[in-house]
Amino acid sequence: MFMKAALLCFCISGAALAATKGINPESVAVVYNSAVAESKKLAELYAAERGVPAGNLVGLELPVTSDISRADYIAKIQNPLRQEFDRHGWWSRAKDPVGVLLPTSNDIRVMVLMRGVPLRIQPAPLPENAKIPAGDPIAGRNEASVDSELAMFGVEGVPAEGVLKNVYFQSDKPFSEVRFPFLILTARIDAASVATCERMIKEPKEAEKTGLWGRAYVDIANKYPQGDQWLSAIVTANRNTGIPTVVDRFSDTLPMNYPMTDASLYYGWYDWNISGPFLNPSFHFRKGAVAMHLHSFSAEQLSNPAANWSAGLLEKGAAVTIGNVYEPYLGLTHFFDILHNRLLAGHSWVEACWMAIPVASWQGIVLGDPLYRPFLHLDGSGDIVPEDNDYRALRAAVEKWPTDAE
Repeated sequence: MFMKAALLCFCISGAALAATKGINPESVAVVYNSAVAESKKLAELYAAERGVPAGNLVGLELPVTSDISRADYIAKIQNPLRQEFDRHGWWSRAKDPVGVLLPTSNDIRVMVLMRGVPLRIQPAPLPENAKIPAGDPIAGRNEASVDSELAMFGVEGVPAEGVLKNVYFQSDKPFSEVRFPFLILTARIDAASVATCERMIKEPKEAEKTGLWGRAYVDIANKYPQGDQWLSAIVTANRNTGIPTVVDRFSDTLPMNYPMTDASLYYGWYDWNISGPFLNPSFHFRKGAVAMHLHSFSAEQLSNPAANWSAGLLEKGAAVTIGNVYEPYLGLTHFFDILHNRLLAGHSWVEACWMAIPVASWQGIVLGDPLYRPFLHLDGSGDIVPEDNDYRALRAAVEKWPTDAE
């Protein structure tokens, strides 16, 4: 009786989250490797699933490899994409006052890379006379994820070394409401198997019908204060939101046989390779789950789910995750607390991820459907299914009695 009453008052009272704008599918470009048949099929499947116009699919003939040289990235990805944007009339570019050529208008706001598109740009030798400041671990480094490099690929006249500032970092506005034509939010549908990629395409839209409900698991590793603070902030946000959260404050990750049931959210750190409950053959995330593990090389590769973290979390049923392809340094990776906060506010996956990372032209990648909005129905709307009732009731109770937990 309580559950029905609570859900009823909840549905009547809340509609704030539903007002948050999503990404217009017409502003999405889908890039695939035309040398890989499955890459094109995945691109077509994604376009059909999300209503992306067929004319927004771009096929590039690329090497069938995860790594690509800087020279090949420029010749086979960057320059052909610039030509495609010119040909379609998607953007206009002009020089700024200091002579940098950059987009001044852009119809494409999001770019999705399909499995088959190279993942990493390998480090290239620097000129012999290059001067690198002593003690600066970033200066002189030109390796990057293809995805992060493409976020500002329309800007010419900036060096490949180091990072570029992400002007969308810490924003709380939908990307459609900010004027950053030189920035494209990138995401990738990529995993250890084609079947997992297909699930990554289909499952988010299905999960949006009900919204994402279930338990959160936060594994605080006590390694570095900044990362621990991010995770602690997520715990607090969940408590205030009504998301039941299991918190592990031991330095080791959760043990393999920990009963990690109804897992819809996972935030943790700091193992090199996937470990703990995720090695249990019986473990599987809830549909639409958001999961990530903070590690410098979490997405070093995506073909082996037993190595690193991103590939393994996806194989265990996560719908979306993030990762790093080379050493990013903690302060230049995704801030987990900002990312989680923006998801709770109703923003799309790609918006939340790019709101949470301070730089582009670096090591981060976003994996999963960029248009996915997992918390679209925190206001109590959406299709109601029995397995979500307890979680909906808890959320409704927190809304009704925010200062009276008992």
